Amino acid sequence: MKARKEMVRMGTKIGAALGGVVFLALGLLPGFYFGSYGALVVLKHLMGGPVEPTVLVRMIMAVGIMLGIVCIASVSIVIGSILGTAMGYAIEAVTEHAEAKEGATEAEAAVKAH
Repeated sequence: MKARKEMVRMGTKIGAALGGVVFLALGLLPGFYFGSYGALVVLKHLMGGPVEPTVLVRMIMAVGIMLGIVCIASVSIVIGSILGTAMGYAIEAVTEHAEAKEGATEAEAAVKAH
């Protein structure tokens, strides 16, 4: 039972690490883009029209960019860990089935030897 938990935990950690790598490779630029665009849309609705590039607007845009990057990073890592956990359960089920089959073969050999 302990090996099962360890295998699932290892799958979760590996999946989270791979999710982080995928984020760095494929998610950083979209996070930047969608965060800045979302902040710009919100500012446009709050101001009631085109937005002038003031210091406050630039600060809000920077916060929007950081929020977009953090959101996409968290989604990538969580989805990676979920997929890793599922893979850990699948590997555990396959190895448990193989161990049960091996144990049955050893038991049959012991019975035949007596």
